[in-house]
Amino acid sequence: MVKQIKVGFMDVFCYIVWCEETHRGVIIDPGVDEERIIDTVRSLGLTIESVVNTHGHPDHTCGNRKIREFTGAKIYMHALDDQFFNTDEGKSMARQMGLAPSPPADVLLHDGDAIHFGRQKLIALHTPGHTPGGICLYGENNLFTGDTLFVGAIGRTDLPGGSLEILLQSIKEKILCLPDNTIIWPGHNYGSSPTSTLGLEKIHNPYITDFC
Repeated sequence: MVKQIKVGFMDVFCYIVWCEETHRGVIIDPGVDEERIIDTVRSLGLTIESVVNTHGHPDHTCGNRKIREFTGAKIYMHALDDQFFNTDEGKSMARQMGLAPSPPADVLLHDGDAIHFGRQKLIALHTPGHTPGGICLYGENNLFTGDTLFVGAIGRTDLPGGSLEILLQSIKEKILCLPDNTIIWPGHNYGSSPTSTLGLEKIHNPYITDFC
């Protein structure tokens, strides 16, 4: 089960994902609006076990601390982004954007790691390029792509740690091999629709049709 919530001034998509049988779930990329996210969790009657970040940029992580305080959930992030965004350079990005930096992750993720909730799980796919430790989260034909892949576009690569060549390679090796009916849940509301499918992106996304 998936609940998509648009948060903050950068149209970030936060996701609440849960096991329908056990009502245990995870929150992906809580960028501000923490009270609204928590109110939604309460209205759904969920127990949140994990806060998972697709990458370390502050517009996706600035709600980590408050959500952890509300729920007791552990923060999950890929090891490379946790390392970089806890440096002075990484923390300065949050300050420049007027956002709260995330505390260090409680659990460091690597490619292929599973995040379990109830009887369900999400698999971390390491997809660097937007950031060194960017990940997508795959489970039950759903792919939460963060800023790796948008509807009709891809994430920017001009920020520290970004690389267009590496990002395109990540998409080619880790995403395009998934089934065409995989639902794409992007990290921002930047496209013509809030979701897509991999099959549609293979037809309409110019970064895939022209470069991958």
